[in-house]
Formats: sequence, structure tokens, C-alpha cells
Amino acid sequence: MFGLDALTLARIQFGFTVSFHILYPAITIGLASYLMVLEGMWLWKGKPVYRDLYHFWSKIFAVNFAMGVVSGLVMAYQFGTNWSYFSAFAGSVTGPLLAYEVLTAFFLEAGFLGVMLFGWNRVGPGLHFFSTAMVALGTLISATWILASNSWMQTPQGFEIVDGRVIPVDWLKIIFNPSFAYRLAHMTIGAFLSTALFVGASGAWHLLRGNDTPAVRKMLSMALGMLLVVAPLQIVVGDLHGLNTVKYQPAKIAAMEGHWENKPGEGVPLILFGIPDMAAETTRYAIEIPRLGSLILTHSWDGQFPGLKEFAPEDRPNSTVVFWSFRVMVGLGMLMLLLGVWGAWARWRGRLYTTKWMLRFALLMGPSGLIAILAGWYTTEIGRQPWVVYGVMRTAHAVSNHSAMTLSVTLIVFIVMYIAVFGTGTSYMLKLVGKGPHPHEEAVGTDHAEGQSLRAARPLSAAPDSIDPALTGKE
Repeated sequence: MFGLDALTLARIQFGFTVSFHILYPAITIGLASYLMVLEGMWLWKGKPVYRDLYHFWSKIFAVNFAMGVVSGLVMAYQFGTNWSYFSAFAGSVTGPLLAYEVLTAFFLEAGFLGVMLFGWNRVGPGLHFFSTAMVALGTLISATWILASNSWMQTPQGFEIVDGRVIPVDWLKIIFNPSFAYRLAHMTIGAFLSTALFVGASGAWHLLRGNDTPAVRKMLSMALGMLLVVAPLQIVVGDLHGLNTVKYQPAKIAAMEGHWENKPGEGVPLILFGIPDMAAETTRYAIEIPRLGSLILTHSWDGQFPGLKEFAPEDRPNSTVVFWSFRVMVGLGMLMLLLGVWGAWARWRGRLYTTKWMLRFALLMGPSGLIAILAGWYTTEIGRQPWVVYGVMRTAHAVSNHSAMTLSVTLIVFIVMYIAVFGTGTSYMLKLVGKGPHPHEEAVGTDHAEGQSLRAARPLSAAPDSIDPALTGKE
């Protein structure tokens, strides 16, 4: 298809499926923790606004959780179908790590998700809050194992190669590899940022439409407060992650910076914008700030790090793509910080809920956290190329023996099915957001709240039937 070979098509197919999958767990991680905070505040302060927000966002969480599970199943199968040589080579490490996720995170979530979604008036408040907290913990444990596996592929250690296969020799070194802590923190904070922006955009949208209720105000206030705290923290973690990458993956840093060669005795400039040309080995139309690259990446005025010319051409990542994906991520991060500061200023002036331009900005920034996660993931994964296990196994040696035609057909099928399935799910989730939070009516004389059915605890069944009047007989 389009003159692409089987390797490129396999990479595109995996990138396509993972791009969908990474979005839903990011919101799941953030919403689970947000729901835990909301229920904790309800139990502590007893204010109905926290209860109302909990019930509103728990419906959206349920739909999002279901789509995350479905999208993850396809990704897992692709390891065996499209990347069988990688699975045969490194499966003794990646397989157990993914199994640990199932044994810890999935079992924890499965055990408490039903109580969280359907047990509001069936169990005591303490047990229900504990269930919400366990689901939130499960999402974080899941992220931990996934990031441990990915980080090992980026900075592998704790293994030996015997008869052409990876053999684990030190699981602590495998799990706590050199980049694990930075990747886990960066991804988790990114999930919190994405959720805060999503919640904040929802509040802004309702306020701009005149739906000015205590619940809407509270979710906007909490979101912008979270943003003000977490956005600067992400910048600090990103800086530490960059220093780690300079040490363990210098070619990736050179590609991100569009940096080709050092000049003796001179610091490295920061290239703000430009067009890296892989064939000509230069970055065209570069707009530079002298020595700032050295200051950021070495914390010294004249420090240097390797340029792309120091690596063989076949070992260089595609700087043209990585250069710009990195700048998309950083640029959106700066806008997130700006929104957090603007929100703090509006709060101080007593105009947090009435500053129209700030509310419009918050609405536009709604998807920016997810876009930044995708841009960061592209930077990480494309910047690792041509290695699937960095410095150990090349991506070209990991792909299965499928024809380009086979991969082309399956890629087209994936695109059509994903747009249909996840387009429908996302549309439904946004429809729920558009309904807005409403006061939650506690059950009187019954064992369950109004609108809460006795169906089995399937994630999608937590979404209210009342979204369609025809299902309830209500107009």
C-alpha cells in the first residue's frame, strides 16, 4: 500500500492501535483518582456538590474504562501476530511483566469495579470509598507494569542472551531499569493533566452555555487548581527525564534537538524551529538560541552532547518526525501552564467563572493533554528506532514474515473498525458530558438509587439508560 514495505506497515498498524489505546487508559487513570478525591470530600465535608460530581463522572469513567479494555486486547494480540520474532526473543521478560499486570491491577479492578459503580446504596460508605480507592490504585498499578515493560525496552538491563533469547537474571534490575522512574512519573502526571484539562473544558463549556451551577463551578475550580500544581511539576519531571535520556539514549536526544555536530569549545544552541533534513545531515531554516541547549540538557553553559553525525546513518532516529513531535508536546505543556496561571489570576480577581476568554481557552485546551501524550509517545517510540530493544534487537529483526498486502488489508480493516467502534463510544461519552451534572436523588425505601439498575457489573452498563427517553418512558 502506497509503496510501503511490510516493516513500515507493521509499525504503522501497531502505532495506530496503540495511539487509540493510550488515550483511554490515560483518562481512566486520572478519572479514577478524581473520583476517589470527590468521594473522599463528600464523606469528609458532606456537601452534595461532591456527591453529584461523583455520580456524573462515574458514568463517563465507566464508558471510558470499557473502551480502554477493548482497545488493549487488540494491542496484546499484535505482539504475537505482527511481532512474533520479538515475542520469541524477549517474551521471557515482557510476558511476565504483562502477566503481573493482570494478576495485580486487573484482578484488583475487577474485584472492586462493580461495587464502585453499582454499590452506592448497597454497601456502607466506608466500603464504597475503599472500592473506589482500590480501582484508582489498580489503574496506577497497571501503568506501573506497562511502563516497566516499555522502559526495559528503552533501557534494558538485568538479562543475558542465551541461544538467541533473552533470559532474565535480575528482576529488580529489569523492573527498576534506569529510565523506569522517569517514564512512570511522566506518564502518570500526563494522565492527571489530561483529565484536569478534560474536566476543566467540560466545566467551561457548561458555563459558556449558561449552565452555571455549583457542581459546574466546582469541577472547573478543581480542574484549574490541579492544572496549576501539576503543570509545573511535569516540567520538572520532563527535565529530569531529558537528563536521563542524554545518558542512556543520546541519539534520541540529538534527533529531538535537530543537533548534528558539536563545535569545539562552544555550547549547543537550542533550535526552536527548523526542518531537519536526514539526507543532507542538517537542520534547515533553524531559529536558534545560543547555548540554551547546553544549559537545558547538561545544566552547564558550554556542555555538549553527541550530535547525530556521531552515529552511523543506520542507527539514527528520524529527526524530522521526532523534532516536531517533541515540540508539539512541549508547546502544549507551556499552554497548559499558561491556563493554570490565568485561572489562578482570575480566581484572585474573583472572576474565575465569568472571564469569557479564559473559559474559551479552557474549552479549546480540553483535548490538549491527550494530544501531548500522543506527541510524547511518538517522540519516545520513534526516537528509539531503529531498535525495538535499545541496542540489543533491531525493529527489522522483530517483525513477523507477513506480506505487505496482508498488512495493508488488515490496516484498512483496523482503521474502519476503530473509527466505527471508538467513534461511537467517544461520541456517547461526550454526549454524557454534555448532559452536565445533576443533583443525585438518594433512594427512599429501596435498596438502590433511582436510575441505578440491578444489572450485572459490566462497565458500559453503568451508563444511564435515561440518556434515551425512549428507554425509560420519560419525556
